[in-house]
Amino acid sequence: MNKGCEVEYCNLELRFSRRHIHNLIKDLISEGYSLYWSEDESYLVLSVRTGRKLVKLRFQQLRTGHYKLAGDYVIRDAKLAEWLEKLIGSTRGHAIVKRVKDHHILVENILFGEVIRLVEVTGFKQRVIYQKGPVLSAQEMEDMYASNEGETRLLLLKMEVDDELEKLFTAMTDGDKAKIGNCHERLQTLSHQLLMMEV
Repeated sequence: MNKGCEVEYCNLELRFSRRHIHNLIKDLISEGYSLYWSEDESYLVLSVRTGRKLVKLRFQQLRTGHYKLAGDYVIRDAKLAEWLEKLIGSTRGHAIVKRVKDHHILVENILFGEVIRLVEVTGFKQRVIYQKGPVLSAQEMEDMYASNEGETRLLLLKMEVDDELEKLFTAMTDGDKAKIGNCHERLQTLSHQLLMMEV
């Protein structure tokens, strides 16, 4: 990754325990970043200084006592961007990552820490470099974008994934192997559906 990079993370969603967040803070400090944090009953906000810029990472507190880092972020620091991408993989998180490279935009769709689609955008042209699973035809993509139904279905699917992840966490905490298996099966089905819809 070059020094003058700008990486945009859209629809980022990562989940952490409080201890994991403490370790993240230690890692950032050991990497030489200046940072501070504030917390209330809903959010823990971690502010990381990168040169003259301040990146505010917002961790939402969940009912389970864990935290969710969600939202859209633009990172202009190569080292911090690399750190965040490793974090997406290690936490099996979700994100759409956009980066400009040689007058092209590369868009990665990451689901459960794995790149499921890589698209190169040049001007008005798009070229799918990598696609995990079935590829939609150009007409199917066009029809989906022309209607609002696709957006609504995508939103509902993401809400279902959130609910299922909460159920999985509870099942894992309780040690209920049957429920854990059911959650994994349901999440796999939902991930295939998301794969078909997300760009």
